[in-house]
Amino acid sequence: MEFNYEGKESKDSILKRAHAHRRIEVDPGNSLLIKGDNFDVLSSMLESGYSEKIDLIYIDPPFNTKQSYTVGESRVSTISRGPKSHIAYSDHMSTQDYLEFMRERFVILRELLSKQGSIYVHIDNKMGHYLKIILDEVFGIKNFKNDITRIKSNPKNFTRKAFGNQKDMILFYSKDFNKNIFNNVSSHLDEADVARMFKKIDKDGRRYNTVPVHAPGETANGSTGGLWRDMMPPEGRHWRTDPVELEKLDKKGLIEWSKNGVPRIKKYADEHTGKKLQDIWNYIDPAYPLYPTEKNLEMLKMIILQSSNKNSTVLDCFAGSGSTLFAASTLGRTWIGIDQSDYSIKVIKNRFKGVQYDYLEYKLH
Repeated sequence: MEFNYEGKESKDSILKRAHAHRRIEVDPGNSLLIKGDNFDVLSSMLESGYSEKIDLIYIDPPFNTKQSYTVGESRVSTISRGPKSHIAYSDHMSTQDYLEFMRERFVILRELLSKQGSIYVHIDNKMGHYLKIILDEVFGIKNFKNDITRIKSNPKNFTRKAFGNQKDMILFYSKDFNKNIFNNVSSHLDEADVARMFKKIDKDGRRYNTVPVHAPGETANGSTGGLWRDMMPPEGRHWRTDPVELEKLDKKGLIEWSKNGVPRIKKYADEHTGKKLQDIWNYIDPAYPLYPTEKNLEMLKMIILQSSNKNSTVLDCFAGSGSTLFAASTLGRTWIGIDQSDYSIKVIKNRFKGVQYDYLEYKLH
């Protein structure tokens, strides 16, 4: 997969420029905040022992909105307004310049990502589809995991001639499709979930549902394809577990028999481990952010729990408010944050008062 546009540089040329950067003298085991252009900093990390050392990358880059994002005396703003506002960052590029800006960073980020690593790219639907093609090229279409829809706000009632915009997208890729860390974090069942999913109630007041004792697929050899209680599994199916185990379940009262003698296995709500997370997320951003475009902290914690381990390093090279870094720190991960905005660095330092980490300012020369 390749996406051609004016001004596109070859991967080899990008990596050659990257490897021309000087080392940074840091302890790779420490969390690290770096002020500087993220292409330069990421390139220097390649020369400083970080190649294939990052397990999780989450980025919320500029969306190429053609706007300036500001902070005023009393409130953070999403767009430039007010005579006393100060610009946190500007988001003005041509489409071609923006795509190449992102692509050259993706090339370096892939080099930093470990063999068990993942990258989450948070973007909107104006640029997201272009970035999907670039990510397919850089990371390989075979390593695409999910296009996640994130509900970002409550419904809007704008008068423009279009549907309301309630979502953005997160593109999820792995370095190796079969090796990425994925901890199968599940979501808690609320009362409505329990009532909907577990409609039956036993004599002790416990809610449950039932599932068939057989599953799709025939077993050519083995006990799950043989007799149980003088019955064979239906054609094209096999017993869900060994008939010996089915007997044990029946003695424990965990098999329910219908009036017609059809068995089903009982599943209790209070033993349910939670719902598997799907590709539509409902995480609304804070109403009063510390920094323009600040993202929901609980969403970031979930991503970190899902795609990293305790000994992992988490990287955000568009650090902004530092929410990714804060979530990683809260969950005991080593983190690296990069941003060139003075205001961003100020906000992050304020969030991490009393927390041990290294800080440096990277200048190209």
